Amino acid sequence: MILDKVRDTIKTYSLISRGDMVLVAVSGGPDSVSLLYLLRSLRNSLGFQLQIAHLDHMLRKDSGKDAEFVRSLAEKLGIPVTIGRINVKKTAATGSLEEIARNARLDFLFKVAKEIKADKIATAHNLDDQAETVLMRILRGTGLYGLAGILPKRKICGFEVIRPLIGVKRRGIEAFLRKNKIKARVDKTNLQDIYLRNKLRNKLIPLLEKRYNPNIKEALSNMAESVAFDYDYLNRVAFRLVEGKKGRVNLTAFLKKHPAIQRLVLRLSILRLQGSTRRISFQHIKEIEDLIANRPVNSIVDLPKGISAAKKAKTLIFYRR
Repeated sequence: MILDKVRDTIKTYSLISRGDMVLVAVSGGPDSVSLLYLLRSLRNSLGFQLQIAHLDHMLRKDSGKDAEFVRSLAEKLGIPVTIGRINVKKTAATGSLEEIARNARLDFLFKVAKEIKADKIATAHNLDDQAETVLMRILRGTGLYGLAGILPKRKICGFEVIRPLIGVKRRGIEAFLRKNKIKARVDKTNLQDIYLRNKLRNKLIPLLEKRYNPNIKEALSNMAESVAFDYDYLNRVAFRLVEGKKGRVNLTAFLKKHPAIQRLVLRLSILRLQGSTRRISFQHIKEIEDLIANRPVNSIVDLPKGISAAKKAKTLIFYRR
């Protein structure tokens, strides 16, 4: 039963504590609507409160209907809701539409969470999303962090984001909605092969299931969970080398470490300075390694988003240009 699965996921990963205020991101689609109903069913027994947040990206002509659907749903369920709007296309002239929309949604959720003093932000990522994300990152090229996929809970900009549906398949979500006669909005663009994720969902994964492994989604999800534990351990070791040393890496200590730890130290140093490592590629890390090993003191490597790395006699310094 899907409710038991979600309850087990919450307990296994300590996603929600008694007394928590949980902000649920609800797009109006099947995944987020099912998450809302499931958390509503669990809130009394687990002792937490709920509030809804919805952001209208204005990417489709009928996106306003999604907002009205969520507003009506919130009223029907007696749950407070905050709805925002942003014209993503007007701000996407110089970047990826997907990335800008994602960042806008996160900024909105963080703003609402701060206003209502939410302890957790719940999103509706499920097992299918996990498989798609891992496969997409494999195709694009990734390291351990990328293979770890979508974590059940993760700290982002000081906020704890949780994914109670991460162990549930999309077909289980659809069955839950049908059984309980719950309506949801359907984004027809998900059926179109516009983005890489849609192509994986609609073509590649069905092909892999049919010809190679009928349980490919579970296999990718299990791999992500296993890698996440390995990454967490290595990350903790690396963090001790950068803790309290924002933007500065002691090269003497650094060069004594295994290359796996060294690369995590580099990524953590960038993360602490700019808040993310998005757009930091494998090639960027290789260039920093070349800076340390082969280039003279005072040499500099320029990185995306206005970050640079400078080699000094005994220190590597990351700074904003």
